Amino acid sequence: MSGVALRFDDVRFRYPSGTEALRGVSLSIAAGERVAIVGQNGAGKTTLVRHLNRIFVPTSGTVTVGDRPTSGSTIAQMAALVGYVFQNPDEQIFARTVVADVMFGPRNLGAGEEEARERALAALTTVGLADQADAHPHQLSLSERKRVALAGVLAMRTPVLVLDEPTTGQDARGVEMIARVVAEVSAEGRTVVAITHDMDFCVEHFDRVIVMTQGEVRADGAPEQVFGRGDVIEAARVEPPQLMRLAARLGWTERPRTVDAFVDAVPGRGDVGGAGDARGLGGPGASAGA
Repeated sequence: MSGVALRFDDVRFRYPSGTEALRGVSLSIAAGERVAIVGQNGAGKTTLVRHLNRIFVPTSGTVTVGDRPTSGSTIAQMAALVGYVFQNPDEQIFARTVVADVMFGPRNLGAGEEEARERALAALTTVGLADQADAHPHQLSLSERKRVALAGVLAMRTPVLVLDEPTTGQDARGVEMIARVVAEVSAEGRTVVAITHDMDFCVEHFDRVIVMTQGEVRADGAPEQVFGRGDVIEAARVEPPQLMRLAARLGWTERPRTVDAFVDAVPGRGDVGGAGDARGLGGPGASAGA
């Protein structure tokens, strides 16, 4: 299965209250890309991606998924292309058993009972909840319900996967599982878009970062470039990833995205005292401005 391209052309959106949430957003995402969208609450991130499956309709401008403009399409038609995992799982979980809930998406897309169940059990295995297949979803914890919602979308096997704050409420094992899902979906050639406040997760697993503030795109590029723009990051009120903050405090021009990249950079430094500086800062977890 391959992904599809996404395009927003001068998209504006105004809520009935009069609040203008999107102010002329134009951007393209290539098929198979892994893109993270970051910014403070109210920046327009969720409003933007909810246009992809026509939960929201632009006040003006156009949104295109693959070769299909969302205008004139139904939510059901767009759901076959864009699998959306809500930040709040209770907005999309409704069945009396976990497996029935996960089966709903494939059944809605035309899969038979047997195929839908096979897809559901495979997705539940992926998210580590196969043993809870017959449980009532609301007997599960919030983090488990988020995984049920993720499984429901994975079972649909859509060309596009949208994740809204996927790591919120997850422990280390849960975050690792989500990272694995992102990698596997991406390896299949599908398009992955995530909204996240977890900057470490963002730079470790996404190749492109889009920064939004006040309904506009303020920066768009590779993580190393985007998080090197202190003015934009400050305006967006997000904290750069730990390793990038530490690298900045050490005076490095590079912005390593992973622990391995950080370690690989150290032996090439003429300033051996950098290691002492790192210890003085309390390691990668220390707070520092970019």
